[in-house]
Amino acid sequence: MINSSFIFLDKIGKQLERKIWQQGIKDWNTFIKTKKVIGISKKRKSYYDRKLIEARKAIYNNNSKFFNLPQSETWRLYEHFKDQTIFLDIEVSGVSKYDDITLIGLYDGIETKTTFNINQNELRQFLSNYKLIVTFNGATFDLPYISKRYPKLLPDIPNFDLRTACTRVNLTGGLKQIEKQLGIKRTNKIVEKMYGGDPLRLLKMYKATGDDHYINLLIEYNEEDIINLKPIADYVTKKLKHLNTTSLSKN
Repeated sequence: MINSSFIFLDKIGKQLERKIWQQGIKDWNTFIKTKKVIGISKKRKSYYDRKLIEARKAIYNNNSKFFNLPQSETWRLYEHFKDQTIFLDIEVSGVSKYDDITLIGLYDGIETKTTFNINQNELRQFLSNYKLIVTFNGATFDLPYISKRYPKLLPDIPNFDLRTACTRVNLTGGLKQIEKQLGIKRTNKIVEKMYGGDPLRLLKMYKATGDDHYINLLIEYNEEDIINLKPIADYVTKKLKHLNTTSLSKN
């Protein structure tokens, strides 16, 4: 989908992008080869040609941050950068913006990584291998929260926030509600019944008792969160791609 996208170009919004598609210009190569594009001046067309050539190089070099997409459109990068995507979710020690990050959960599509005592250098090096971060509500919570406490930890790469994308395909509610709508089940029945405030309760129980049972449940809760982000991302991307492909084929 990314090579059919023009919305990352300066001064091109959804409306103009759709007008470009309506002229039979379905991808970057066609745009570059087309001498005149209605709605775009000759000078700006020449500028866009150069930017699209740069975009092709960015794709070849796996440079995801080249694409300055609106948050609602970062899903377009997922298909190409799927093998270099990291799924992320954090748990915090309270409800205040000043509370500490208890753990950062990461999933690369194969293995999970749970970090308690955050070693910034080690984690920064680990995250540098990825080109796209997938979260649920991460654009407004997880990523700003991390950046405030560890300003240099996160790589400068796009964030595909599933909460925004889910709304566009009529999936509403929190992560657990969306999992149920898609028939995604959690392996641990105790974890399956847990909701928003429960991770904090587990942390408090662990601190009060020192019983590893509670911290292990917290880890499992977080792991299921990040693992389940992948099938949701796959589903949402497929649905949104279908909607856009339908728009392309009608033009």
